[in-house]
Amino acid sequence: MTDNVDHNKRRLLLAATTAAGGVAAAGAGAPFVLSLMPSERAKAAGAPVEVDLSVVAPGTMISVEWQGKPVWIVHRTPEMLDLLAKHDEELADPGSDVPQQPEYCNNATRSIKPEFLVVLGVCTHLGCSPTFRPEIAPADLGSNWAGGWFCPCHGSRFDLAARVFKGVPAPTNLIIPPHKYIGDTRLLIGDDSKGNA
Repeated sequence: MTDNVDHNKRRLLLAATTAAGGVAAAGAGAPFVLSLMPSERAKAAGAPVEVDLSVVAPGTMISVEWQGKPVWIVHRTPEMLDLLAKHDEELADPGSDVPQQPEYCNNATRSIKPEFLVVLGVCTHLGCSPTFRPEIAPADLGSNWAGGWFCPCHGSRFDLAARVFKGVPAPTNLIIPPHKYIGDTRLLIGDDSKGNA
């Protein structure tokens, strides 16, 4: 009995079977590998947000969304900035010693440019969203509060640098997110990779 084996056909069949098996393994493994990667929605939720500051009139605030949370940008007037040093004794952390801001915003205005405050719009007590009240008579709340944010949920008050007053439920100042200026009127929230000068 003689073996009439065609070795070329056998090699071709072996190569074709191996290739088909490799393609099938890659096809079966691809969904698993892709499931480990963040979705486009998740990437967008954490992506930096660019803001045009030219639309923010002096004395007003706009809100943008970053990582699913509100970020407020306030264009403070010279009068608003003058008020910041007039009530330090009533604040729980006037010097922002608790690190609720990037190092480049650890100053009296808690900002890179004094006229623009960029702050996360979430109360540090229970996560409510305080209301912006830039001009309010001190008698309204029985203190020397000249405006800022008032949290209607539990009565926390924050000044125009988002610093918390003493004797309210919120334990710390509002959080300043990472950000940088990418032009005279362009702000990038969520990215401070090259620092801020």
